Amino acid sequence: MKPTEKKQRWVPHQEVQPQSGGPGVTRRVLAYNDGLMCVENTFEKGAVGALHSHPHTQITYVVSGVFRFTIDGETHTVRAGDTMLKEDGVVHGCTCLEAGVLLDIFTPMREDFV
Repeated sequence: MKPTEKKQRWVPHQEVQPQSGGPGVTRRVLAYNDGLMCVENTFEKGAVGALHSHPHTQITYVVSGVFRFTIDGETHTVRAGDTMLKEDGVVHGCTCLEAGVLLDIFTPMREDFV
C-alpha cells in the first residue's frame, strides 16, 4: 500500500494506506486535489475525535455507526445517512457510541494529512 497522490484519478480503497487518526481511529486519505479532499475515518466504539478547529470547511457524512458530535457548542447524536457542516474555524469533535465510519470532505485539502 502507498499514500494517495494528489490528483490521482482512481483511488481503489484496498490500495489506500491507512494512518492512525488517534486511539481507536483509522484514517484513509482518498481522492484529493488542492481545493478538495475526501477522507474516510473508521472509529472503534468509545474512540474520541477531540475538540479542534482548522481553516477548512468540512462536511461529514455518517456512513455507519452512531456518534455524539459537538459543533460550535451544540451537541447532537448522529447516525448513518446524517451529515454535518463545519465551517472553517468552528470548534468541533465527536465520541463514537457505536463503531462506525465517517466520510469527511474538506475544502481546501488538508496539507497536514499528506
